[in-house]
Amino acid sequence: MIGRANPAMQTDHGLLTGDEEHAALLACCNPGTALCTIVGIDGSFSRRLGAQLAIGPDGALSGSLADGCLEQQLARDARDCAGPVVKRYGRGSPQIDFRLPCGGGLDILIDPAPDSMACRDAAQRLQDRQMAVLPLAANPFMQQRRYIPALQLRVFGEGPELAALQRLARAAGIAVETFDPDSLSLGQMPALDAADAWTAVVLLFHDHEWETPLLMHSLDSRAFYIGAQGGESARISRTAQLMAAGAREDDVARIRGPIGTIAACRTPTALALSILSEIAGKYEALQPAQ
Repeated sequence: MIGRANPAMQTDHGLLTGDEEHAALLACCNPGTALCTIVGIDGSFSRRLGAQLAIGPDGALSGSLADGCLEQQLARDARDCAGPVVKRYGRGSPQIDFRLPCGGGLDILIDPAPDSMACRDAAQRLQDRQMAVLPLAANPFMQQRRYIPALQLRVFGEGPELAALQRLARAAGIAVETFDPDSLSLGQMPALDAADAWTAVVLLFHDHEWETPLLMHSLDSRAFYIGAQGGESARISRTAQLMAAGAREDDVARIRGPIGTIAACRTPTALALSILSEIAGKYEALQPAQ
C-alpha cells in the first residue's frame, strides 16, 4: 500500500524529519528505499530543482513533490526500475495519459537503490549543523544534491509574544529554543554557543534594557537573521546603546527592527506570524542553487 510516512521530530535542536528538504534523505538511510530527485524543470513547478521523494519498501512516501498523482506514478515506476534512470513527466513525456496540472515538464532521476551510507553521511552532517552534499546516480542533468541544515530559532523575550512565537514555530516543525528573564541575567551576556548560519535570533522585550548584551552576543555570531521588537524610537535608542557598547555601524545594520512583514501587529499571534513569514523568506534565500 502506498501512503505518506508519518514525519516526527528527531531532536529539538537537530535534523527534522518533518522538513521535506531532509525527509527523503533520512528515509534513504535505510536500504531498500528508492529516491526520486527532480533534476530538470521545463516551465514552472511548485517545487525547487533538487526536490526529492523517497519510496520505502512498504510504499511509504517521505518528502514531497507537490502533486499526489505524480508521487503515486513515481512509486509505481520506482518499483519497476532495475537501475537509475531519468524519466520525463508532463510536457514532452511519452506517457501521453499523464499530465502535470501546471502544464510543464519534469525530468526526474529515479534511483531504486541509492547509496544508503552516503545518505547517512549527509544526514549526519546536517545533524551536526553543517552543509551536506549527496552524490547522485550518473545522469546528464545534476551530479549532486546540496542541503543546508534545518531552520532554527533562538528567541529571547517575555509574555504572550514569546509564547505565541514558540507555539507557531513548533507547529510549523521548526526547532526553537526560548529564554525568558528568569533564565537570563540583566546586563550579562548569555552563556550560550554562538548561533550558526542557519539560526534566526529574535528579541521580544517590551523592557528594552535586556537587549544590549543579548544583541552584542548575537552580532558576534553567524546568525542569518537578527531581529528585535519595537518601533522606530526603540530602534534609534537601541542603535545608540549598541554603538556605545562598542558595536560597529555595519554590525548594527544587521538587526531587523521593526520586525516582521506586517507593518503594525496588534496581537501576539499576528506578530508571531509576521515574524515567521519574514524569517522563512530569509531562510529560503539561503537554499543553494543545485
